[in-house]
Amino acid sequence: MGTRPLLNRRLAGMGTTIFAEMSALATATGSINLGQGFPDTDGPASVARAAADAVLAGRGNQYPPGPGIPELRTAIAEHQQRFRGLAYDPDTEVLVTAGATEAIAAALLALLEPGDEVIALEPFYDSYAACIAMAGAVRVPLTLRAPDFRPDLDRLRSLVTPRTRLLLLNSPHNPTGMVLSPGELAAIAALAVEHDLLVITDEVYEHLVFSGAHHPIAALPGMRERTVSISSAGKTFSFTGWKVGWVTASAPLVAAVRTAKQYLTYVSAGPFQYAVADALRLPDAYFDDFRADLLRKRDLLADGLSAAGFRVFRPEGTYFITTDITPLGEKDGIEFCRALPARCGVVAIPNAVFYDDTEAGRPLVRFTFCKQVDVLEEAVTRLGRL
Repeated sequence: MGTRPLLNRRLAGMGTTIFAEMSALATATGSINLGQGFPDTDGPASVARAAADAVLAGRGNQYPPGPGIPELRTAIAEHQQRFRGLAYDPDTEVLVTAGATEAIAAALLALLEPGDEVIALEPFYDSYAACIAMAGAVRVPLTLRAPDFRPDLDRLRSLVTPRTRLLLLNSPHNPTGMVLSPGELAAIAALAVEHDLLVITDEVYEHLVFSGAHHPIAALPGMRERTVSISSAGKTFSFTGWKVGWVTASAPLVAAVRTAKQYLTYVSAGPFQYAVADALRLPDAYFDDFRADLLRKRDLLADGLSAAGFRVFRPEGTYFITTDITPLGEKDGIEFCRALPARCGVVAIPNAVFYDDTEAGRPLVRFTFCKQVDVLEEAVTRLGRL
């Protein structure tokens, strides 16, 4: 096979993800896994029953329509109108995907040419870097810095060049928990309009905002026709294994994203699409209770981490807490996380893997709190041994 590396050079350095490594470590050591962000309980029983009923009734067991079943596309459009005041045509402006991850991949592959520049908020979820690389584009990080992780808007403006094609936003932001304010969104929107930039916005934690509210950038002047909004059912309804996500955008943008998406999975999660359509129509009380439950868990874990000696950056949204390990006498988050299971039986994720600027992320470590209360209490007890 010669001397040429087997892996496409664009993906060099992107081997097994840190999530797989840390989850395997949790299993091997019997540790509490506060690394990978998946709940340890399922979502609403009525939604699970809807999925089971769909399977038994033969709905979705064969290939569903490429854009997604009409019932789900209609429910997504209703959700956008109900919660965000945004009107989308379910036939031409909504696309169902295999989770938000596929939506991001399809959008980036569809909208980018080799050499295009993508400005993304750093730290960024690892699939962003991989998908930008696969598209042959160049990622340009706008680094969010502790303690508040606010975007430097002057710095953002300075990063825009004639090669800039799009802005990749994530709010509520994983892993920092920062939520973009209306003022920040307005400034970013104005910049996008001024430079005729596209915007891809990952909003999977839209129902997990603890301080203030979630505001979609697509609602701002001049943004609807240039914004691809992405969300999913996994985080909101605690069925992360179903992998049901979606895109809402103008018809031309959806058509472009669909062109790439059809060659990735074509379709997926047929019976689950019917269940997610039901889930999106749950009463407001569900979404309010879901957020309140996670807020209590956030504070439980944040208080425990503070007591254990971490510097804690209490998040405005998501179900992750970023911490600084330097008060514990530690400097390197990767080494710390690899040693943590043996030290106290807890697994976390080093934030450095989300950074190009590894020094900015070196002392930061992320914990998730989407677990049962007794699990979090036990984790706090174990972390206290540090």
